[in-house]
Amino acid sequence: MHTEIIRSEDRGSFDHGWLKTYHTFSFADYYDPKRVNFGTLRVLNDDFVEPHNGFGMHPHQNMEIITIPLYGSLEHEDSMGSKGIIVSGEVQVMSAGSGIVHSEKNPADEPVNLLQIWIFSNKKNVSPRYDQKKFDENAWIDKFQLLVSPDGRNDSLWIHQDAFLSRIKCSTGGSINYAAYHEDNGIFLFVLEGSAEIEGQKLNHRDSISITDETNIKIQPKAGSEYLIIEVPMMHD
Repeated sequence: MHTEIIRSEDRGSFDHGWLKTYHTFSFADYYDPKRVNFGTLRVLNDDFVEPHNGFGMHPHQNMEIITIPLYGSLEHEDSMGSKGIIVSGEVQVMSAGSGIVHSEKNPADEPVNLLQIWIFSNKKNVSPRYDQKKFDENAWIDKFQLLVSPDGRNDSLWIHQDAFLSRIKCSTGGSINYAAYHEDNGIFLFVLEGSAEIEGQKLNHRDSISITDETNIKIQPKAGSEYLIIEVPMMHD
């Protein structure tokens, strides 16, 4: 097993006034040659957007983009004519494929905190697509709720990559195990709330750990803690 921890305070961070953002991997003006990607996981941004502000129309291509609001609401609009609002408990996926232009804005009077995740596609220049889904937040209490998969199994959303995103909230301490879907995939755990101990290593709020060469991960959670697990292939074209 090989592990690497990225502490919350070691992420790239910028305060643009309307946007406070934290980059786990190199992005925009933040560049660390040792943190460009984890396999096919290219971007994990932790964004805080002020009311009635957001990202104007901008292009993407050949990337699977996943947006998860942790609190607040986010309005999406794109060049395919898709338009809608996502809130906490919902997940949005967008296959940029051959090219898409979209915007994301906070339409409300309260701030929004969202995770923006980019994963390399395993198919080039596919037709762009958009989807969103509301998940029952009780479904990830003390068990891994699959949010995103390659094929939409277990009522998850799907993307063009052999990747799996799962969420769990632990109501008690003790121990839980995450079993990888594919033995060659890497596992990336991000602490949404609380803390955890993995292989004797303590993780706190918004810390993350990458794990390779291991298919079964033992997590010792603190009661009330919540995690996002991103399982991805370690190679990409």
